[in-house]
Amino acid sequence: MRMNGILSLIVVMLLSTVLFAGVGDANVIRTGDTIQFCHNAQNAGDHVSIAQTSASNGQLSWNYTTKGAVYSSPIVSNGIVYVGSYDHNVYALNAATGAKVWNYTTGSHVYSSPTVANGIVYVGSDDHNVYALNAATGAKVWNYTTKGAVSYSWPAIVNGTVYVGSYDHNVYALNAATGAKVWSYDTGSVVYYSPIVANGIVYVGSYDYNVYALNAATGAKVWNYTTLGPVIRRPAFANGIVYVASDDHNVYALDANTGTKVWSYDTGDLMSSPTVANGIVYVGSDDHNVYALNAATGAKVWSFATNGVIWSAPGIANGIVYVGSWDNNVYALNATTGAKVWSYTIGNIVYTTTAISNGIVYVGGGGGVIYALNAATGAKVWSYDTGGPVSD
Repeated sequence: MRMNGILSLIVVMLLSTVLFAGVGDANVIRTGDTIQFCHNAQNAGDHVSIAQTSASNGQLSWNYTTKGAVYSSPIVSNGIVYVGSYDHNVYALNAATGAKVWNYTTGSHVYSSPTVANGIVYVGSDDHNVYALNAATGAKVWNYTTKGAVSYSWPAIVNGTVYVGSYDHNVYALNAATGAKVWSYDTGSVVYYSPIVANGIVYVGSYDYNVYALNAATGAKVWNYTTLGPVIRRPAFANGIVYVASDDHNVYALDANTGTKVWSYDTGDLMSSPTVANGIVYVGSDDHNVYALNAATGAKVWSFATNGVIWSAPGIANGIVYVGSWDNNVYALNATTGAKVWSYTIGNIVYTTTAISNGIVYVGGGGGVIYALNAATGAKVWSYDTGGPVSD
């Protein structure tokens, strides 16, 4: 696929929403904790810690309209929702009422999803900056300017360090308190998606076809593994193995310490970011299938065929895999067998990765409608029309 085609697809995939129902204690962190996209720095796919089994009251609590599309995935911390917008702003909204607490205006679009740690909101912008904002007031604590857009890379925060990728080909490690650069590593090509961090190592993909493992303290390269295509999706880590999807159509399992290939599985087409839970790797593919692969061997456990492309990274909670397809459906699949538990037709292409919280599955469609579905039955709890496309 040509680079401009990939870029356009990524832009489509990253649109998200600021609509919430039943926001409660299960998905709110405490001061001193860190919350970030995909819940942790390893990009594990199991949502069970926040998914819960109790449904919300089924009411749309509030909505907040920005002056531009929302590509950023919202984060909830201490009763506040933090989210970026195409209108150049980062917003802090009261999670119970939707009232604006503050907004901070950057110099360009904010596609990046915020990360919250120790009372600070970290977020990237297309104006080439990484920002640290006071979570209570929105006051700028610091900003660090790279030489490229910090678009689709969500900051990973580990041990007082911010790790983020940039279109200037670099992975950056910044002091979380001051913004001072600790180190940078030039991969030689665009770093689209976020790095992950596990056991003192930063793992990141690059458009130069490589997966890199970098020492989290120094930035020194530990190893790299070369695939046959751009690696633009975010890796996942579990039990000493790094899982990554390449545009060469393969899912790779690499030894986290050495970079040695443990196994690869060819789906025959492009894939979503992988997620890992309970010894199984889940990944969607352009060949219309959801695949479940044995995390240790790469053997196919099951596949489930939809009638459309799947760019949605699967979400897993309480033994169910939730995934959207371009055939206009959201699917709930038994995580062990792949049997369909339910499907719900939303009437438009499903670009988004599902979010699961308090017994509700949240998903957006290409027609601009946000749906809240009962996680157990697929029954619609509510829907809200944003008036524009919604994707993640």
